[in-house]
Amino acid sequence: MSVKKGSVRDHVRRALTERILAGHYRPGERLIELQLAREFGTSQGSVREALRELEASRLVETKAHRGTYVRVVGTPEIREAYFVRGVLEQAAALTAAPALAGRAETLRPGVVAILRAADAKDYADQAAQVYSLHRTIVAASGNATLLRLWEALAFETWVRIRLGWGEINRKLAETSYERILAVLDSGDGVTAGILLREHASAFSPPPESETTTKPVPPA
Repeated sequence: MSVKKGSVRDHVRRALTERILAGHYRPGERLIELQLAREFGTSQGSVREALRELEASRLVETKAHRGTYVRVVGTPEIREAYFVRGVLEQAAALTAAPALAGRAETLRPGVVAILRAADAKDYADQAAQVYSLHRTIVAASGNATLLRLWEALAFETWVRIRLGWGEINRKLAETSYERILAVLDSGDGVTAGILLREHASAFSPPPESETTTKPVPPA
């Protein structure tokens, strides 16, 4: 029974995570246990456990006597997340680049998909493609702990797409990714790390006090 209960909880947690990251639930939206239990055909207890895990992952927050809500993220927090993301990707590149040496071209379809989504102004797909490409690079490092830390920033980087921000600087993105792929293919982890950190910094939203136009969506 414990295995079955755990698998149900995991199913609910994964499904809710995907919905939150895809924007099915908007920041600040309440997640009602009873409704979710009915939808998933499970107990409120399993839903409650799944929500607790999502809270530990900082995707949701529970307010006393009010319920559980999708976490609202502001520009300062997103900027912090992009900074940390850049640091983690720089660290990952040290071992990811040697692992990808000579075969970094396998990442090119991901870059093409990002630019295609940007051209179509399909920002939700763009965010999904960005996440997939960068996750592949970090995963290539072989460092599971580093990957878990990087994944914990997914919400902050994905939530940008839900804020209605403007178009990506396509030329900047294309040039940046071309340089990253070339250096990864050479196996130079140090330079690849610097480029990945600079990439994260370039697409981080500017401070709210400096924002005169809507910043670009994730890249």
